[in-house]
Amino acid sequence: MIDIGELHSLTVRVLAEDSVVYESPYLAQHGVSFLLEGSNGSEIRHILVDVGQNSQALLHNMSLMGVSPSDIDTIVLTHCHYDHTQGVVKMLNQIGRDDVRIIAHSTIFRPHFITEPCERHVGIQPQDSREEMEKAGASVLLSNMPYLLMSGLSTTGEIRRQTDFEEVGIALKTREDGEVKEDLVRDDTSIVAKIRGKGLVIITGCSHAGIINILLQAKELTGCDRIDGIIGGFHLIEAPEARILKTMSELAKFKPARIFAGHCTGFRAQVELFNTFRDEFVPLRTGMQLSFSQY
Repeated sequence: MIDIGELHSLTVRVLAEDSVVYESPYLAQHGVSFLLEGSNGSEIRHILVDVGQNSQALLHNMSLMGVSPSDIDTIVLTHCHYDHTQGVVKMLNQIGRDDVRIIAHSTIFRPHFITEPCERHVGIQPQDSREEMEKAGASVLLSNMPYLLMSGLSTTGEIRRQTDFEEVGIALKTREDGEVKEDLVRDDTSIVAKIRGKGLVIITGCSHAGIINILLQAKELTGCDRIDGIIGGFHLIEAPEARILKTMSELAKFKPARIFAGHCTGFRAQVELFNTFRDEFVPLRTGMQLSFSQY
């Protein structure tokens, strides 16, 4: 457990997701991107979590939301997948600053691919390599440990796999010492905010480490067991029914006040989220603005 401090407020804008809010002009894409605005009295930080895979759509949505790329001071990449990282260099060019930090796991640039139905690279694309990020002015900071983004807001670091029913959710491969090996997506990282008087807000990318493992780590990291919000993808889209139901049962034990799940969560899992949590669950949509504060 570490003292990550507390935020007075957190605003989460959903810049990219697989669907959009009803009757809106936003553009959807397969992927996610969130803009976090954390406030701590006099300190305000603007942190971009993932960039989806389509920069044009992302920038279109940012413009509609009145978000200026130049305000972004930090980018967190939750894992290597192209639908979370493609176009990060284009975004850096739009930000136009030389003091932007990119925070990610130490293995994020590894070879990463699927082999069915054919071999296809699904990790960070060549145009978004570490070298290209640094050419665009970013400081790339890689760590397996939790990284404090500001007082009250931290990455989880590498997620410890504690449950016996959660898995990556897709057959992924990597290469080590010239051999093809199973890839367990050890770089899967989430963000945890601690809101004064409210508890934790957890922001995930795809939850390849398992949403319950992520919540357990957030609780252990902060020493707080009160969950005010969970936002992101749960990667249950191809999960068997038994895993979905077990996830709901375990998730209910945390008594989250609000859940906003989409992207790779899957329709069947969203149905069970509604059946379990009723009005506390809302499907994630591009264009949402979610607010969490001490008041």
